[in-house]
Amino acid sequence: MAKEKILLVEDAEDILELVRYHLAKEGYQVSCARSGEEALNAVRQTSFDLILLDLMLPGLDGLEVCRRLRRDAAMAHVPVIMLTAKSEETDMVVGLELGADDYVTKPFSPRVLTARIRAALRRAQQKDDGEQADILSIGALQIDRSRYEVCVKGELVRLTATEFGILLCLTKRPGWVFSRYQIVEAVRGEDYSVTDRAVDVQIVGLRKKLGELGHYIETVRGVGYRFQAQAEA
Repeated sequence: MAKEKILLVEDAEDILELVRYHLAKEGYQVSCARSGEEALNAVRQTSFDLILLDLMLPGLDGLEVCRRLRRDAAMAHVPVIMLTAKSEETDMVVGLELGADDYVTKPFSPRVLTARIRAALRRAQQKDDGEQADILSIGALQIDRSRYEVCVKGELVRLTATEFGILLCLTKRPGWVFSRYQIVEAVRGEDYSVTDRAVDVQIVGLRKKLGELGHYIETVRGVGYRFQAQAEA
């Protein structure tokens, strides 16, 4: 069976060739783009299962490309892993705020990168695995676990794969307090290194998208987060 299709967006030729070689060796179908404009043209013509997106690109940078991808209904749930030469937390946070699902800082190990890719693809494909195909309803909130869709008072709310995972984690056990580590473990798997700030950013974005129901995600100081046990209808 053919492996998943990956779009690699990278303007540094040596890095592009290295990553392409290792991904092809793993059996993935790899397409390459060397600019933000070229990447957007590629996604208009071909469907991809995952996008590896460099932050620093000529013309449209990776952040702007990510922003546009998340506005496109056809690409809203495709995992985006950002590649960045910058190690500052702020760059990572901005990428997550725009909807990126993960990030890898250069220089990186090809083995680590492929492991992150496999994890991201597993998360994205959970909706097709037949696992928990029913609809979870809490007041005016409905979560369709088979379609990866969330509705607030009947209106569809578009979430990234990470935001959906966090919401599902919290709503499975309303009233239960989850630490940031538990949230990361539930959404991304064990041994995933991420800062508390990154989890907080995802929560902020999730609350905004849920609108008037956003306040049901409560902050428990010094511990983590919980979803109120009783949500209004």
